[in-house]
Amino acid sequence: MKPKIHPESYRPVVFLDTAAGYSFLTRSTVKTNEETTWEDGKKYPLFRIDISSHSHPFFTGQQKLVDSAGRLEKFRKKFEKALAAKKEADK
Repeated sequence: MKPKIHPESYRPVVFLDTAAGYSFLTRSTVKTNEETTWEDGKKYPLFRIDISSHSHPFFTGQQKLVDSAGRLEKFRKKFEKALAAKKEADK
């Protein structure tokens, strides 16, 4: 790593996914005012997040597949109507 380009304030921080109730401990520079006690009995800064790999639909398998073929056909029909209307107006 290049010297003097990375922050020196890395410290252990607990991130809490509020949607899934899942928390994990990692090093970060994020600023927070809350604290929590981790599994090892020590207190660490707490940072609440809305989504993580435990609540994101892609990672949980709950992702809905979008019918892109249906959307494309809908667009083509709309575009063809517009072209037909323009041709009719030009006559």
